[in-house]
Amino acid sequence: MFNSELMKKLSDCFGPSGREKMIRELIIDEIKDYADEITIDPLGNLIARKKGDGKKILFSAHMDQIGLMVTHVDEKGFLRFANVGGLNAKELPGLRMVFADGHEGVICCEELKENEKLTTSKLFLDVASTDKEFIKKNFRIGDMCVFKSDYYETDDCVICKAADDRVGCYILIEAIKNHPSTDNDVYYVFSVQEEVGCRGAKTAGYSIDPDIAVAVDVTATGDTPDGIKMDVKLGGGAAIKLKDNSLITHPLVKDLLTDLAEKNKIKYQYEILEFGGTDAGPIHTSREGVPSGVISIPTRNLHTSGEIFNKSDVEECVKLLIAAAGE
Repeated sequence: MFNSELMKKLSDCFGPSGREKMIRELIIDEIKDYADEITIDPLGNLIARKKGDGKKILFSAHMDQIGLMVTHVDEKGFLRFANVGGLNAKELPGLRMVFADGHEGVICCEELKENEKLTTSKLFLDVASTDKEFIKKNFRIGDMCVFKSDYYETDDCVICKAADDRVGCYILIEAIKNHPSTDNDVYYVFSVQEEVGCRGAKTAGYSIDPDIAVAVDVTATGDTPDGIKMDVKLGGGAAIKLKDNSLITHPLVKDLLTDLAEKNKIKYQYEILEFGGTDAGPIHTSREGVPSGVISIPTRNLHTSGEIFNKSDVEECVKLLIAAAGE
């Protein structure tokens, strides 16, 4: 049964790249009674271990979300900013943003000249105050903010602002809570700074040195009229990645996930993504190399304030991850 309360908490929690403290604490509170060992590495990755003396398996989902970092504050209350993660400037005007302390702003745009392209440099945050002391006290260079939008769901789908990759975190949490009886030594990694270059996964992969690794992250779909041509669709089940720009899935991992899906009657589809990457990218080239793959969650409107995924796909991903942990 899909846990809407947990998914809403994960999506709503503040945690842009490099500022994952709040989401890390939330996840620790969810898993502390289920993990044999919980550690936080120097970069901030949260690593939950289910001990065993068999093969070493690493699962990774990233905690961070895309956001903005303030680069300039003027006395009128207008804030300039830089992206933290991949954002499209033309999709930002009019969006509300929220800071860690709860203060908000709305993204506005300078007047553009004829045929002038909209870039981030033409955008600014209006924090809704003309009080110079309020501005000086509450907003500084380096402050970060994230999308502010309400969590919403229908019978079959969810719209939320941080499906990427809080839904992956959700899947790892549910898998830990339902960890199978196995001799495998399993590491559930909630990584940091994926949106700015998979930095947490690089250090976690190196330190754990697993025998096999599987990232859990969102992927695009080809079931909307937005021009992407791919077979992945909402409702098609867990997506087993074959390739993206950071990884060609190891044949052993591809076959393992496929066989487990078929053996356990888990609905699945294959994914080939012609852009982007996941935590599996740096992990699979760690040390002498790690056979790696990805379980992907089909998601529409990636890197926007309204990402959409199907709840049944998430449930199939949970089943597949649990099966992989016990194999």
